[in-house]
Amino acid sequence: MSESIPKDPAVWMKWSWADFEPYARDLQNQNLNSENMENWLTGWSRLAEVLDEMYQRLYVVHSANTADQEIEKRYHAFLDEIYPRAIQNDQVLREKLLASGLEPAGFEIPLRNMRAEADLFREANLPLLTEEQKLNAEYDRIIGAQTVEWEGKETTISQLRPVYQDPNREKRERAWRLSAERQLADRQAINELWQRSLQLRGKLAENTGKSDYRAFRWQQLLRFDYTPDDCLSFHQAIEEAVVPVASRLYEKRCRRLGVKSLRPWDLDVDTEKRPPLKPYRELGELKMGSASIFHRVDGQLGEYFDIMVREKLLDLENRKNKAPGAYCTYFPKTRRPFIFANCVGLHGDVQTLLHEGGHAFHAFEASRLKYYHQMTVPMEFAEVASMGMELLASPYLAVEAGGFYKPEDAGRALVEHLEGAILFWPYMAVVDAFQHWVHTNPQEALNPEACDACWSDLWQRFMPGVDWSGLDDVMETGWHRKVHIHQVPFYYVEYGLAQLGAVQVWRNALNDQAAAVVAYRKALGLGGTRSLPELYQAAGARLAFDAHTLRECVALMEATIDRLEAKS
Repeated sequence: MSESIPKDPAVWMKWSWADFEPYARDLQNQNLNSENMENWLTGWSRLAEVLDEMYQRLYVVHSANTADQEIEKRYHAFLDEIYPRAIQNDQVLREKLLASGLEPAGFEIPLRNMRAEADLFREANLPLLTEEQKLNAEYDRIIGAQTVEWEGKETTISQLRPVYQDPNREKRERAWRLSAERQLADRQAINELWQRSLQLRGKLAENTGKSDYRAFRWQQLLRFDYTPDDCLSFHQAIEEAVVPVASRLYEKRCRRLGVKSLRPWDLDVDTEKRPPLKPYRELGELKMGSASIFHRVDGQLGEYFDIMVREKLLDLENRKNKAPGAYCTYFPKTRRPFIFANCVGLHGDVQTLLHEGGHAFHAFEASRLKYYHQMTVPMEFAEVASMGMELLASPYLAVEAGGFYKPEDAGRALVEHLEGAILFWPYMAVVDAFQHWVHTNPQEALNPEACDACWSDLWQRFMPGVDWSGLDDVMETGWHRKVHIHQVPFYYVEYGLAQLGAVQVWRNALNDQAAAVVAYRKALGLGGTRSLPELYQAAGARLAFDAHTLRECVALMEATIDRLEAKS
């Protein structure tokens, strides 16, 4: 019956649950056996695809304009009426498949996931999960409304980013302090939203009998291949293997800038007083240059990006009331990814589009899989797809290779990227360690001042080298400005693990670029049909938490930085 769902999203985007219910009931009432199993699974896949795409499309239009009350009304109507019923229907169908004892080919990992999801399901959590999505939207609205007046013009916080690369230190400081002051104006609002979110998370865990929200979230995120203790070991490895290198990078920056101490507004400016890299003037140039790079990496990947440009599956412009950050989502019914970003004319926009392009290519490659449930990719590997693409694309940043820059500027861009990756690992450790503390000490974490203190302690541990004197209120509220902490809890260590995987993919590419891209694409095409270690292995990497692997990769990155700087 599900095959009769209209193909045109314009039709079912207007549906209520009453329109979807006959399809759900049909699947629930069928007598499942080995003869009809494939048709039944296909029917479930089609229904799940439509419901997921409906949610993703509403999420996209809401994040594109967080101030549009009509869009918010439609989004909330979906969350209130359709979302909990869709979750409930999935639970019934999961239990039906698991009870049948049937094991479809290529479904070992999806079945493992379903067992964990079925075990975690509680009807009492349905309204809480809906409320969680609304709290996320409220956070977006607070951040999206943050604007300042800069040089006589209303400017978003994101649009001030280019100023942080201005050689004029006084100007950078003025812009940085203006942004910080505006962000601190929402301190109370975010603290109150945080308390509501934390209480809700506690109820989710309590309803499932979990010891704390971390245990609940671990299972919800389907983390089978590593434990919280592995994460704590990873933090320690970063402290041992990366923090000393990051400190050297900060010391070098301080020395080259000729300043007494490195301040937060000194972290983005070029140390040689060169103007910021300006890869494009209009967004059309960003799209065209990125397309050229993707075609150089691999012809098929380039074709995928051409489809996205042609079908207007990119929203790249920064504007007031647009949600912060960048993401790639996927419309599973129409088999198309969608990229959302906030571009302001910097090289970081190129890196963002390469990154999100990697996610998009993952979606295209995995869309060949037969069932919707086979496309649930562990985020620890999904981020290898994105971070790996940033590095696989690095040989093509120069104009002569299809990209944006003169050769010396392409080298400069790679240096900035590698330095940024090294400096990221300690910051990732702060974010992840903060979340481990929060969700194993929930009563204490209800006090925002305790959260400020925890963040500050972790900052001192992992982030030496920058002088925050007199700026304690900005530093200790850094957790306010990390969207993952508020909207996708515990989703951050993935970036650290994936960065380590991506560097291993890049190391392979330095020896044989073509072979590395072949392995990369093969791994993306596996979707969620293999375990996390197997996906890393298919891409030519190893899932690792140890200081030895980190040291090897950081040594390669630091040597490459030294070589490129010697040439400039």
